[in-house]
Amino acid sequence: MSPRKPNMDSTIYFGADGWWHGRVTMGVKNDGSPDRRHRRAKTKAEVRRKVRELERLRDQGRATTAGRKPTVAQWMETYLTDIASLKLKPRSLDDYWSKTRNDIVPGVGQHRIDKLQPEHLERMYRAMLDAGRAPSHVVKVHRILSRALKIAHRRRIVGENVATLVDPPSVDEIEANPFTKEEAKAFLEAASKRPTFMRWIVGVGMGFRQGETLGLRWSYVDLEAELFRPEWQLQRLTWRHGCADPHACGARLHRFEPCPAGCARHKSYKRGCPKPCPKACRRHASACPQRKEGGLVFTRPKTKKSRNAVPIPPVFIPFLHEHKAGQEELRAAAGELWQEHDVVFSRPDGRPLDPRADYEEFKELLKAAGIDDRRLYDGSRHTAGTILNELGVDMPTIMEILRHTQISQTRRYVKGRSHLSKDAMRRMGEFFVPAPTTADPDPTETRTETADTRAARARRRRRIR
Repeated sequence: MSPRKPNMDSTIYFGADGWWHGRVTMGVKNDGSPDRRHRRAKTKAEVRRKVRELERLRDQGRATTAGRKPTVAQWMETYLTDIASLKLKPRSLDDYWSKTRNDIVPGVGQHRIDKLQPEHLERMYRAMLDAGRAPSHVVKVHRILSRALKIAHRRRIVGENVATLVDPPSVDEIEANPFTKEEAKAFLEAASKRPTFMRWIVGVGMGFRQGETLGLRWSYVDLEAELFRPEWQLQRLTWRHGCADPHACGARLHRFEPCPAGCARHKSYKRGCPKPCPKACRRHASACPQRKEGGLVFTRPKTKKSRNAVPIPPVFIPFLHEHKAGQEELRAAAGELWQEHDVVFSRPDGRPLDPRADYEEFKELLKAAGIDDRRLYDGSRHTAGTILNELGVDMPTIMEILRHTQISQTRRYVKGRSHLSKDAMRRMGEFFVPAPTTADPDPTETRTETADTRAARARRRRRIR
């Protein structure tokens, strides 16, 4: 027999404790019992206002669900494990977990999700900035937390997403610093002396991302049709525990005390000494005997557009044939030690190139070519877009080559050159004030400007005005 449907009437009464109390029937709980909410106040008018507000939320379908609400730390774990993992790419999910463990949980993790206030987030962001975190990092943390709270609001766990009430720090967009044509040629000249020459030809000459370049496979290279199909990318993912008790598994690696002042062990670390482990630490999965889903793996590109075929410049084809023949020689020399991954750019034993070693080689080539330091993205993707623009290629075509989903994205990749701007303004000036068509003066004659010449130029300027 189904439970009796509540009549949804509210009750207001004066209690023996000297407070006015209100009871509002919200519906039925999951176990079939009535869902009655309690409000209290010192005056009857105040408790009546609270009861009416709760009734309004109930009637609009915006009331939060019954039961004790989780803390921010508990909700973030639920969100990342059960919700975000169904949608996010592995690398993005790793980034979400990292920022949750290192920033969100230490900052506001102990607050109950329904008690979280904008001031709590603002204090956390300020503390992150004071600790040396970049504004762009704080903005990413804000977006992750806001998405998690948005789901909680949608599921009526909280009445409002408080992250929408907070303005994160403003971020100055990092200006691209691509190679000039001369620098690109010097860079490839330095790379030509290395076995990885073709990897840099593809990165700089075609604008491929690092993961796309290292993840290229011969199965998706059509040398006859002169096409690359970047169906996969190579990425390094964080290992996950495959054991039943992650905390006990990493016991020998737990560090619950901070490093002493002047620690020499982590002196070379860019971010300084690592933070102490939380009491219930479940990290250190790289040491788990049953570790899984980590290391160098092939993943799909982030968007479908990223997998579009890219034409190979015809002059690159002979180099690719030569590169493939050289790889066959390496395979024969390695014999049984060869590990087949079908990658275009491999180590001597057939394994894909390590992204970390690839990045270090990029820095070495910069020094060898006499080029000032810059990001790998600037030296490949931004460089390709900028040089294509300098060669007169229109924006929609550059957008297709770089496989962007929006042309505004492409415009951020293309940087104007000062010498091109100067030339453009010279031509603009000549359009309004045509250059004199008189014959060039004899170089043996004096170059001193006469009074008549100055007067003629002054009359020409007055006519233009």
